[in-house]
Amino acid sequence: MSGEYSNNHYVPQWYQNRFVPQSSRDRELWYLELNPSSFRDGRGDLHQRTGLHRWGFRKCFAEPDLYTTRFGGIESRELEKQFFGAIDDEGKKAIDYFSEFAQPSAHPSAFQWLIQYMSTQKLRTPKGLDWLASQVGADGRDVLLYEMARSRQLFCALWTECVWQIADATQSNTKFIVSDHPVTVYNRACGPRKQWCRGPNDPPIHFQGTHTIFPLSLDKVLILTNLSWARNPYLSPTSPRPNPRYLRDTFFNFMRIQTLRHLSEQEVREINFIIKSRAYRYVGAAEQEWLYPERRISKSDWNVFGDGWLLMPDPRSLAHGGEMLVGYGDGSSDAMDAYGRRTFEAAYGMDDEQPEGYDRLSRFQGEFARNFGPYRRGRACFAGRLEEERDSDEMHAYYLSLAGRRGRRRT
Repeated sequence: MSGEYSNNHYVPQWYQNRFVPQSSRDRELWYLELNPSSFRDGRGDLHQRTGLHRWGFRKCFAEPDLYTTRFGGIESRELEKQFFGAIDDEGKKAIDYFSEFAQPSAHPSAFQWLIQYMSTQKLRTPKGLDWLASQVGADGRDVLLYEMARSRQLFCALWTECVWQIADATQSNTKFIVSDHPVTVYNRACGPRKQWCRGPNDPPIHFQGTHTIFPLSLDKVLILTNLSWARNPYLSPTSPRPNPRYLRDTFFNFMRIQTLRHLSEQEVREINFIIKSRAYRYVGAAEQEWLYPERRISKSDWNVFGDGWLLMPDPRSLAHGGEMLVGYGDGSSDAMDAYGRRTFEAAYGMDDEQPEGYDRLSRFQGEFARNFGPYRRGRACFAGRLEEERDSDEMHAYYLSLAGRRGRRRT
């Protein structure tokens, strides 16, 4: 059988290329193995293999025949050629769109392909496949690959209902790194040694305090935060968000996407530290120095990166409610609340819409204004227009008054 499609990249080469400056003639990455193996020489002395390499994309984040299936002694590489071919082609276009996203804009197909690409990407890596095997009890690689393809939209609904933030690192000398598990999950209460982070496990994305981090390029990163956590970060980070069901229909609102947040160099290093900490075996970067964020970041600060605010969207762009009504050409209609619940469900419009929830969002808005001042740290769209960069003096004073309301301190 031809060797074509046998060198399977679980992180596509086109995606790796996004993390090398366009001005660079040498299209290569510094590639670091986190736990290189050891060997004994002819005299019996033990040596550790070199973990750091300078390689082209073809050799990075790839395994031979990772997606090759075998039935009755016959090999098939259609999964790599057909299944991943389409997802990668459309995913690349979607990432291009969101890397340059600016409000107001809406491209529904780009959104659909992006979340499908991200969900598939989270499952197709060695870490993702090992996690999936532990969940479904797949007997053999062929069955596991079938389950991976069947589950490709597993995370889409919950990500759709998150607060989306596209942050920018152009003002930082340090840029984003790429790992062998690019869709990175972080929960402040789930440090690298906690049970939720052992082996191939990640904190479940339906936990209130779980963020999903997906670098789009050297300078852009997509951060997804559960809406219930962005509205009320005084909840338990490991409690389930409202309507935590996977694999269901829901709505997306492009106007809610927050943009124009510029990260400091320390914030980029903290994000890189999270990415490296959640990698399975390898990380890559355009500059060797970027591979070692732990030289400037302490793991003991896991729950307080950015003073606890690192990945949070600006809550001043948020409000309660969020019900969406849709009418169809045949005269029918549909409605969902902000957590994807239908009108016939008992919990429709409940949870953080209760009076205590209002107080918690107001208090968080006040704390955020007190911490960052009148300038927004991310701006969404309101009534078809991008929000102002700076709150008026009257509005800022109002937000500061909210910070003094009764409520538990963030920990």
